[in-house]
Amino acid sequence: MSRMTIVLLLLAHMCGAQTIKGKLFGEGVQGKEILPGGMVRWLGTDVATFANENGVFELPVSSIKDRRLIASNMGFVTDTIAVGDRTYVSITLRRDAKDLGTVTITDRSGARLSTTSVGQTEIINQRELSKAACCDLAGCFGTQASVQPQTTNIVTNAQELRILGLSGVYNQVLFDGLPMVYGLNYTYGISTYPGTLVNSIMVSKGTTSVLQGYESISGQINMESRQPDKTERLLLNGYMNSFGEKHANANLATAVGRNKKWHTMLSLHTVQPAGKVDGNNDGFLDLPLLTRYMALNKWRYGNEREKGLSLQGMVRVVSERRIGGQTGYAPAENEGSTSIYGQCVHYTQPEAYVKAGYRLSDDHAVSLAASGFAQQQRSWFGTTSYHARQQSGYLNLQHEWLWREKHLLKYGASYRYQELNEQIAFSDTFLHRTYAGRYDTRLRVPGLFAENTFHWKDEKYTLITGLRLDHHQQWGAYLTPRSMLKYVINDHHTLRASAGTGWRQVNLFAEQVNLLASSRDVVFAEALKPEQAMNWGVSHNYRFEAGDMTGAVTGDFYSTRFSNQFFPDYDSDPTRAIIRNFTGVSRSNALQVDASLTFFKQLEVRAAYNYLYVYRIENGGKNMLPFNPRNRAMAAVSYTTRNKHWQADANMHWFDRMRLPDTRNNPVEYRRPLYSVPYASYNVQLTYKWRTLDVYAGCENLLNYRQPDPIISATNPFGPYFDLSSVWGPTRGRELYVGVRYAIK
Repeated sequence: MSRMTIVLLLLAHMCGAQTIKGKLFGEGVQGKEILPGGMVRWLGTDVATFANENGVFELPVSSIKDRRLIASNMGFVTDTIAVGDRTYVSITLRRDAKDLGTVTITDRSGARLSTTSVGQTEIINQRELSKAACCDLAGCFGTQASVQPQTTNIVTNAQELRILGLSGVYNQVLFDGLPMVYGLNYTYGISTYPGTLVNSIMVSKGTTSVLQGYESISGQINMESRQPDKTERLLLNGYMNSFGEKHANANLATAVGRNKKWHTMLSLHTVQPAGKVDGNNDGFLDLPLLTRYMALNKWRYGNEREKGLSLQGMVRVVSERRIGGQTGYAPAENEGSTSIYGQCVHYTQPEAYVKAGYRLSDDHAVSLAASGFAQQQRSWFGTTSYHARQQSGYLNLQHEWLWREKHLLKYGASYRYQELNEQIAFSDTFLHRTYAGRYDTRLRVPGLFAENTFHWKDEKYTLITGLRLDHHQQWGAYLTPRSMLKYVINDHHTLRASAGTGWRQVNLFAEQVNLLASSRDVVFAEALKPEQAMNWGVSHNYRFEAGDMTGAVTGDFYSTRFSNQFFPDYDSDPTRAIIRNFTGVSRSNALQVDASLTFFKQLEVRAAYNYLYVYRIENGGKNMLPFNPRNRAMAAVSYTTRNKHWQADANMHWFDRMRLPDTRNNPVEYRRPLYSVPYASYNVQLTYKWRTLDVYAGCENLLNYRQPDPIISATNPFGPYFDLSSVWGPTRGRELYVGVRYAIK
């Protein structure tokens, strides 16, 4: 900085001259990140400054005639901004596609806490995803502790993603910011998104924005797919495990049109089935025979942060078949019979979305988002036939207004639509089940929402307040208030707090697949009302540097209190699942401490501890909800050689004992312990990288730990005590795998 610049800045400060303040951002893997150290100067002058650690800058305006700012930073495109009479300006620089070195540095950071988000948001980028096979969404959380994948049906390997110790139905799963995984799509939807399609995953615990809806109670998981204008031109991936299951993926991206303003990406994915494996000799396959085909086409035009029109659209089709059960099961011969037990799920699902935005000025923009999917499913669970069809739609119209230079108001209207038709029938009569018939679950919810983001004291304080008013077609109006606060104490310490409510409609059989898979009768004690809960939480993040070491320590606590909740009652009668509303005391208290260190940009070490206390008050006593370990720990290590050719990754997850469904009323031979035993799972992977080719190999469940006897009455699956609801640990033993990735930048 020249002497003239220093003199001008001192004079401005001493004389109390008018200044312009602002904040500098750059395009990052999640769309927008603080850009510390960037330079901002007045056009045609030497009056300049650098953005601080929080991206904040300030410049004097005295004697400045041409009120245009030049913003620059290594790895980004220099931009000129006309500020007029404004006293505050927010600047976002586009990444320079030619600067591949900067892209590499950005990708070095793995899972981390976003510095810009007001709510606590953990970002898992492509480098973090490459530390494991990450064949689908459920396998993308091996190096973090906020999300716990949980098996809901061992026979078909259906999984859910749990946050704060609560069922996956309570967190909202978004695809490119839109609600696309719910209802019939909930049980198998998360596994249909391959890791090669995902650009980043943002995990938010507790209260989130009202803009995406009313449903997130325990948190939100937003998968951002690769953008056609920013991803590799060609990406190929092949994978095979020791069971014989094979995965193949291909992404192709290009610019089209006369002026190359349109960008498109075609993504293809397939899974071919494994061999028949029964490692624990219980007569059942350790993993289902899975066949899947997926095709996705995504288009993008313009930039929503620039004036004018921007468009984004996606079309995706999935066809999947899962076959599980006893090793001799063949669907063509045994569907619905009592000779050999099996489960077969076959569904097709087309889905699409479109986002259209028009930025009128730096202060005003309007946007319209629409999405929908249709799913047709034909299934057999032993002697239970389950055929279902769902059509769902979502519409969101929104206006955003940057008022008083730095406060942002977003408001608009939304509409949710769902038509879920389920048909249940039985091919046997000896179990005396009574719930056969047709079930129609409708959803028609128009809503209004408004959310304002306040910025004070040069971004030291940021407050988001939001409110939704939605009308359910049967149960009437629901008011959903939410707020989030961020307080930047200094360059090292940040405090966050949040509070809000949420609600959701129950899609019974689509979300509780074990009801169909077991021999229990389903008894409806009353009509199910929407579930409602209030969540609040606090967190503290500490970031530090010491020589060639950087690190962060985060601690958070969240509490969820239900005013109405649904959970099938498996305990009262071993032959029945009783369906009723629960309006008593139901709580989830979750504490997490997370620490990460990076040495010489080569060695990354991370560890986390979770404490879960999830219970209900029933009959005057506390009843701990099943499948929630009171204590849980995670550790992960990643090392990359100096020449960047070799990368070694390892992680460990330890689970304390868990409360299990009560089987004490069963005959002795069909009883299970009331609690599981503690166990640990270890995973390792080694990767060798060339310029465009990666070869990786690894092992999951390295020590080959298996839960003993996971299926109750496995020798008599057509009997009255056959049950899959006591699965709490690994069931298929050690899994070796090898894969290859080829990419053209």
